[in-house]
Amino acid sequence: MTDEQELAEIQRRHWQDTYAAHPGMYGEEPSEPAVHAASAFQAAGARDVLELGAGHGRDALFFAREGFTVQATDFSPVGLEQLREAARSQGSEGRVATTVHDVRESLALPDDSVDAVFAHMLLCMALSTKEIHALVGEVRRVLRPGGVFVYTVRHTGDAHYGTGTAHGDDIYEHGGFAVHFFGRELVDTLADGWTLNEVHAFEEGALPRRLWRVTQALPR
Repeated sequence: MTDEQELAEIQRRHWQDTYAAHPGMYGEEPSEPAVHAASAFQAAGARDVLELGAGHGRDALFFAREGFTVQATDFSPVGLEQLREAARSQGSEGRVATTVHDVRESLALPDDSVDAVFAHMLLCMALSTKEIHALVGEVRRVLRPGGVFVYTVRHTGDAHYGTGTAHGDDIYEHGGFAVHFFGRELVDTLADGWTLNEVHAFEEGALPRRLWRVTQALPR
């Protein structure tokens, strides 16, 4: 097993244990980026949303309440089971489908098959730069022309950048969670061939975490 594979497996187990120990750990209210994304998706005429790294589903369920059909993926079966239970309790199970998926692997979706993709702090998990590029390539493959991609990442201005356990490739670990911190050059490179609509800086949490919210679209 390579160092990258070992780190990925450790992170998978860590998230499984975290969701099991703290059901609904992020609460029921949608994240600010999801609220922004819903508006951007509606403006683009999107009807279906693919969420990568949906966790226990606060944002996926919000998208469903906003009228979208949602495909929610995560590598944690525990988190997705919590999502399904919440969908049933809210009466929105008909609008939300879940799939266990590791973003290091190809998406099991046809080309040009979804209107919009959302990923809140998924791209800045313990992924190598090469894996991040491959993931964005998959997002581009499954999006229809004119499709919108909204993602958020912690960036190199964050207080944790350069501290904790270093894993190389701008990945640093704190409290068992490994984060790939983004520089602006990486954001710009990932937007090559897209229309980069916005790179919005914001803060979240008690540290606070410093993030970018990136909104980009494919040409029609």
